Amino acid sequence: MLDTAILWPAIGQAFRKLDPRMLWHNPVMFVVEIVSVLTTILFLRDLATGGTHLGFALQINIWLWFTVLFANFAEAVAEGRGKAQAASLRRAKTETMAHRLRADGGTESIPATSLRQGDIVLVAAGEIIPSDGEVIEGVASVNEAAITGESAPVIREAGGDRSAVTGGTQVMSDIIKVRITAAPGSTFLDRMIALVEGAARQKTPNEIALNILLAGMTLIFVLAVATIPSFATYAGGSLTVLVLVALFVTLIPTTIGALLSAIGIAGMDRLVRFNVLAMSGRAVEAAGDVDTLLLDKTGTITLGNRQATAFLPVAGVDARELADAAQLSSLSDETPEGRSIVVLAKELYALRGREMAHLGAHFVAFSAQTRMSGVDLDGRQIRKGAVDSVLAHVLATSANERPVAEAVVRELRAIAERIATSGGTPLAVADGHRLLGIIHLKDIIKGGIKERFSELRRMGIRTVMITGDNPMTAAAIAAEAGVDDFLAQATPEAKLGLIRQEQGQGKLVAMCGDGTNDAPALAQADVGVAMNTGTMAAREAGNMVDLDSDPTKLIEIVEIGKQLLMTRGALTTFSIANDVAKYFAIIPAMFLAFYPQLSALNIMYLSTPQSAILSAIIFNALIIVALIPLALKGVAYRPIGAASLLRRNLLVYGVGGLAAPFVGIKVIDMLVTALGLA
Repeated sequence: MLDTAILWPAIGQAFRKLDPRMLWHNPVMFVVEIVSVLTTILFLRDLATGGTHLGFALQINIWLWFTVLFANFAEAVAEGRGKAQAASLRRAKTETMAHRLRADGGTESIPATSLRQGDIVLVAAGEIIPSDGEVIEGVASVNEAAITGESAPVIREAGGDRSAVTGGTQVMSDIIKVRITAAPGSTFLDRMIALVEGAARQKTPNEIALNILLAGMTLIFVLAVATIPSFATYAGGSLTVLVLVALFVTLIPTTIGALLSAIGIAGMDRLVRFNVLAMSGRAVEAAGDVDTLLLDKTGTITLGNRQATAFLPVAGVDARELADAAQLSSLSDETPEGRSIVVLAKELYALRGREMAHLGAHFVAFSAQTRMSGVDLDGRQIRKGAVDSVLAHVLATSANERPVAEAVVRELRAIAERIATSGGTPLAVADGHRLLGIIHLKDIIKGGIKERFSELRRMGIRTVMITGDNPMTAAAIAAEAGVDDFLAQATPEAKLGLIRQEQGQGKLVAMCGDGTNDAPALAQADVGVAMNTGTMAAREAGNMVDLDSDPTKLIEIVEIGKQLLMTRGALTTFSIANDVAKYFAIIPAMFLAFYPQLSALNIMYLSTPQSAILSAIIFNALIIVALIPLALKGVAYRPIGAASLLRRNLLVYGVGGLAAPFVGIKVIDMLVTALGLA
C-alpha cells in the first residue's frame, strides 16, 4: 500500500471512481455519494443565504466525501497491485511477426495479431512464440519467464502432455512447428492481463449475496431515517437534513461496503502473485469451500522419481557384490532411478563410478520389449530390470550350462513380493546365469506432506491420492503419506466417476491435472487446476492454471481460497459490530434535547451533540483507511475447524468491532473539542 508507484495513481483513480456510472455497482457507497451530493447542495445554499453553523456543515460534508473517496481508494489500490503486474505482462505481449506456413509449403511473415485459429507457424531459436498453440512437430527449450517469472527454460515437444505453448514466450533452442489455438485478443496472456487488472473480475455468488444484504440493510435504514423527523416534530423539536444524513451514514454498514470489492480483487491478486491464474472469482471462492482434495501421487505426494534405498542379496551373495553389479549396470542409465543406484552403491560401499571405455564395455539400453538394461564387459553379462524379465533372461542363458537353483528363484520372488507389498518397486540383478538379488526402489514421500494432510483433516477436508499403481502399492504409499483414501489403477473414467460421486453427496471437489485424459475430470471438478506445462485441452478444461506447473500448489490454493472467505467474514463481523457501537455515540446526542433521559446512554461522555456527530462521521471514514491493509493482505490463515474459526472471529473481530468505536470516537471527540471544531 505504501508503494508510491501504486499509491499516487490510486489517489487519482479514487476521484475518477466518483463517476456514478462506476460507483453504482457498490450500493452502499453509491447511496453515500447521493446523500453527500444532497448535503453539499444544501451547504452551498446556506452559504449563499447566510445560514448558521456553516463550519459544522462544512466539516460533515468533507468527511462524507472522504468516506466515499476512501472506499474508492481501497478498490483502486487493490486494482493497482494487479495493474503493476499487468504492465510487466504487456512487455511480453509485443508486436511479434509470425512465420506462417502457406499451402504450398513455403512461409510468409505476418503480424501475430493477424493469426487465426488453425494457422501453423514455424518458430526458431531466439524468436517469440506469436500466440497460444500446440507443438505439432519438433522439440525445443522455451523460456517462459515472461509468464511464470522462472528463468530456467522448459522443454516443449510434440505429442504427450508438454505440447502447449503460450504466446509471448521465447524459444531458446531448435525449431518447432506450432498450430495456433487462440483467436486474436483471447490469448492466455490477454486473459491474464484482463484478470490481474480486475477488468474481467466477476462477483462471486457469496459476494453478490452479501451485496444484496447490504443493499437491503441500506434500504431499511433509508426508511427508518425518513420517519425520524415526524417523531422529532411530535417531541416539539426538529432535526436538520445534515444531522439525519450523518445518522444514516453511521447506521449503514459502510465499512464492509467500502472494502468488499477490494477484498475480492486482492484475493485473486494473491493467487496471481502465487503464479496461479484463476479464470473466475467463483473458482477462488470454491477453493475456500472445498471438501475433497484429489491429488496425483507422482510429483505431488512423492518426489516424482523413485530412489534406490537398499540392496537385498539372495543367499550366498555378498551385498557388496550385488551393489557393484547394480552400479556397473547403471553407469550409463541417466534416469533418476539409475543415478540413485550409482549414488547408493557409493554411499554404502564406497564404490565409485569407473571409466568403462578402456574396458570395451558395451551398455545395453532399456527397452519396453526386454524391460531390462545392463552392461557387457570382460565376458560378463550384467542385467537389471523387472523381476520376471531378469528371471527369464537368466533361465534362458543358463539352460545349456548350470541350471538356476529353484530355492534361489523362490527367495528372489519372496524378496520382490515383500518390497511390492511395502509399496516399493523391486529390480532384479543378475550376472550371467547367477541371480544376485534385488534393488529396492521406493517412492520418496515429500518432506512435511503428512503434516500438511493433517492440517487439511483438521479443516474438514478429505484427501484422496490418485495413482496408476496397483492397489497393494497404493495402499502402502497412502498409509505412509497420511491421506484419507486412494484411487488405484486410476483411469480417466474412474477419476470422473469419483468426482461425481463426491459431488452427489453435496461436496465440493478440487483436483489438478495436465493431460488430455485429465480434461473431463478437470471440467467436472469445482476447482480444476491445470498445469501450464500440460495440454491445451487440460488448460481450457480447468478453471485455474498453475503457471509453475507445481501440483502441490493445490494445497496452497485451498488455503488462499479459505483466506478470502475468512477475510470477508471477519470484516463483515467487524463492520456490523462497529455500527452497533456507533449507535451509542450518535443516537443519544441527536435526541438528547428532546428526551433528556437519553443522557444515561451517553456512556462515552461525549462533549456536545455536535462533537458526537462529527466524531462518529470522522471515525466512520478513518476506519476504512485503517482496514485497507487487512483487506489487501487478508486475515492470517489458520488450519482450524469451522466452529473454532467462528468463535475466534467473533471474539477478535466481533468484540474488537464493538470496542474500537468506543475508543476511537472518544479520542476524536476530545481532539475535536480541544481544537474547537464543534
